Amino acid sequence: MRGGKVFVAKRGPSGSCGGLWEFPGGKVERGESDEEALSREFDEEFGVEARPRRLLGETRFAHNGTDRALAAWLIEFPTSAKLELREHADAAWVALEELAGLDLVDSDRKLIEFVRAYLLG
Repeated sequence: MRGGKVFVAKRGPSGSCGGLWEFPGGKVERGESDEEALSREFDEEFGVEARPRRLLGETRFAHNGTDRALAAWLIEFPTSAKLELREHADAAWVALEELAGLDLVDSDRKLIEFVRAYLLG
């Protein structure tokens, strides 16, 4: 989040949930902490050094019959960072009121409440 806006990215056209917007991140690999996974994912997907700062909240969702955990984190990356869209078709900074209107991945919609609580805190 920066200046009251939230960073989101649009997945490429292929694959699971292709063409939908998401809060970037990814799966935690064996032996990784959430923070390590976020740093690695932002480097792989955008070529930027992200620094996780604070857990905002966690939720659960089912995917293909499997229960999954999903966490919302406040992260930082340099304002001067040049984002490389390595896995996404687009990226944007959007205001809180714009999130509901985005074609957002269903599971990520559950994270909006944590984003709202932080921004309106």
